[in-house]
Amino acid sequence: MHRKLAGVIPPMTTPFRTDGTMALEAVAGQVDFLVAAGAHGLAAGGSTGEGHTLDPEEFRDLISAAVAATAGRVPVIAGIIVDSTRDAIRRGKLVRDMGVAALQVTPVHYLFKPDDEAMVRHFRALADETGLPIIIYNVVPWTYLSPKLLARIMREVPMVVGVKQSAGDLKLFADLMAENLADKLIFSAVDALMYPSYTLGAHGSIAAILAAAPKASVDLWDAVKAGDHPRALDLHVKLLALWNAMVSDNLPACTKYAQSLQGVNAMEPRAPMPPASPAQREAIRAALAGLGVAVKAKAA
Repeated sequence: MHRKLAGVIPPMTTPFRTDGTMALEAVAGQVDFLVAAGAHGLAAGGSTGEGHTLDPEEFRDLISAAVAATAGRVPVIAGIIVDSTRDAIRRGKLVRDMGVAALQVTPVHYLFKPDDEAMVRHFRALADETGLPIIIYNVVPWTYLSPKLLARIMREVPMVVGVKQSAGDLKLFADLMAENLADKLIFSAVDALMYPSYTLGAHGSIAAILAAAPKASVDLWDAVKAGDHPRALDLHVKLLALWNAMVSDNLPACTKYAQSLQGVNAMEPRAPMPPASPAQREAIRAALAGLGVAVKAKAA
């Protein structure tokens, strides 16, 4: 299944009620919205989905709901954000029989950074114990993995099939693309720079901007693939305006607001994350309008 992973793979938001409980009944509507926009896959439980706030049972239930709602239309990636090898393995085992295409796994993200050998062992143990393909979610600032280390892990642990390369440094993305990893999958999560990521040869993208504006994001991917660079540049500029309106420490909440303007029952962020502010809402609404998105007159 992981061989089918390519193109635009939006990371789903996770719907929470005002009391902080998860509203699984709202998952299917978002899945349908993203698939109808042309998404080539979906990711659930990642940072856009506030996966760091989910307990193991919530994680299991969310992935189950996403897989069921998708019903085989596109592959589903399960995001794991935990702080130990043991906990990563436990979560992987919870979903390994659900038909997920891969696990998207962050390096540990608390204060203490494993050395390179420990990082290799971490991903090897996870692959050995779960038997599932793994995509490294390279996002955590103080455990950010270099292109050389990422390449080493992928070469030494064959079940590590790719990387979701995050952060705004396009040079690091370019360096990773230059590592001669022809049989691996490199996804861009450089939200502001999807256009150049694709021109550098990215196999696709997994990033919050895709969940906020899926149709435009698919159009950008298609434009680059077709060699229509004037169209791609125009979409890049308009998506950049949306990203600039969204990017903040409450990015998942801003993504939810963008989705709500398009009819998705995205609900609330989980405390203590605040919802999108009035200024953020105004900017997001304007940026979506600039993309030609028909937004609702009112949204939560």
